[in-house]
Order: sequence, then C-alpha cells, then structure tokens
Amino acid sequence: MSKTGKTDRTKRIKEFQIYLQERENAASTIEKYVRDIHKFFGFIKDREISKELLIAYKQWLLENYSVNSANSMLAALNQYLVFIELGRLRLKRIRVQRMDMQDPDRELGKEEFRRLVRAAREMEKEQIAMIMETICATGIRVSELRFFRVEDLRRGLVKVWNKGKCRMVIIPRLLKQKLLAYAGSRHICSGVIFRTRTGKAVDRVSIWKEMKNVAKKAGVAPGKVFPHNLRHLFSREFYKITKNLVNLADILGHSSLEVTRIYASDGMREWRRNLEKTGLILET
Repeated sequence: MSKTGKTDRTKRIKEFQIYLQERENAASTIEKYVRDIHKFFGFIKDREISKELLIAYKQWLLENYSVNSANSMLAALNQYLVFIELGRLRLKRIRVQRMDMQDPDRELGKEEFRRLVRAAREMEKEQIAMIMETICATGIRVSELRFFRVEDLRRGLVKVWNKGKCRMVIIPRLLKQKLLAYAGSRHICSGVIFRTRTGKAVDRVSIWKEMKNVAKKAGVAPGKVFPHNLRHLFSREFYKITKNLVNLADILGHSSLEVTRIYASDGMREWRRNLEKTGLILET
C-alpha cells in the first residue's frame, strides 16, 4: 500500500473512533472495533472494498477464528461499512445450530469454581479470589467490576453502566460482608475496590492471567477458566434454583432496565432472595 493510502486509512479509522464515541459506545467496545478494523485492512491490503472481497474476508475469519469471535469481528466491520456509507455491503452473521448444552470441555462446574477460590487463597491471591466470587455471585461481566466501589458496599447495591444501559446489581449479604472486610484489610476507604498498586481499576487481561495461574494450582482445565465462564456458571445455578428466566435476564442485563419500575415493585426483594440461594460464596 502506498504511503498516501495508509495515511488515508489511518485518518478514516480515527474518524470511525470518533463516530463510535459520539454514539456513546463503551470504551472497551470502541477499542475492540478499532482493533478489528485494523485487522480487516491488514487482510484487504491495498484492494478496494467490494462485496466479493468482504465475503472472502468472512471466509478467512471462519478458517482462523471461532464462530463467536468471527461474528464479533463482523459486527465491527458492519458498523464501519455503515460509517463509510457502504451499509448495503454489510455481511450476515454466521449462523450455527442452536445447542442446548455448553461444550462439556469448557463448562466450569460449581465444585471446580470452589477449588479455584480455595487455590487462590492458598496462593495468597486474595484479590483474584474475591474477584471470582464477586463475578460468580452476581453474574456481572468482568468489565463491570470497575463499578464496584466502597461507597456502594454498605447499601448493597451497585449501579452499572454497560452498552448504554443502566441497571442495579445486588450484592448478596455474605459477599457484601466479605468485600467490606477485604476493603478494610487493604485500607481501601473509597473508590474502586479491585485495583492495581497504583490505584487504577484492575483490567481484564490481568484478571484472565491470574485466573490461568490459579487454575494450575487448583487442577482445573485452563480451557474452562476465564472470567465470562463465571457468569455462565452463575446463570446455570440461578436458573436451576429459580426457573425464572425473566428475573435472570434482568440480573444479567440482557434487557433494558427501567430503574423506577424496579424500585416500585417487589423485584429487588425477589432478586435478593434468589441471589442468596445460589450458595456460590464460601463461608470463612
């Protein structure tokens, strides 16, 4: 590619980034979309965008990535095509046959989760132990840990913003006690609970690496150990106990949240009762 062409693409990607910011996409989404578009340009090199080239790129994704990853990258590409006014060339998502059961080789069990938490504490890695318990007891996304602040612990509610939506996350009683004790032991009096030595919120890459290290100690297959699998475990256990899909969808943030409706109903109390039943927090 010529120097001029490379400069033009760099400028266009920067404009795309600004476009996503104006749409109020989450910072993590913007970062991923920009990264995916760089990869797309690496594939097409100096060729002009055409339907044939886009289909070839889709095939290349299928050959080199999982279906979920490929669809995620296609979503980024489709957004970019809309941005450059080539929306008519958007690609369809890759469809797969619906499966009722997760791959058993990747499904994390309740006892395996407990072994991970115990192993983390044996390794004196209290922060990653508490992170795993927090995700698994509330069903939050790993990116939502940054909203867990000391100021929110005492009332047992955390307001989470994700994908332009707001929802309330309930902290189960035992988890609340453990988080308060954890914050106290680290002399964290305000701000984000899970932080680096410099005071910044711990990032997902660090969490992922820590979990992989703990997996070795716990004797749990590394392929099962990643933050989002804790969310899956929470979902399975919650539904197994409650059989309440609507409640679960609200807790996971899969539907838009009307804060006033929740506070005006018995929803919060029901959520709390159901959360307490999962038994995913270890008594100390």
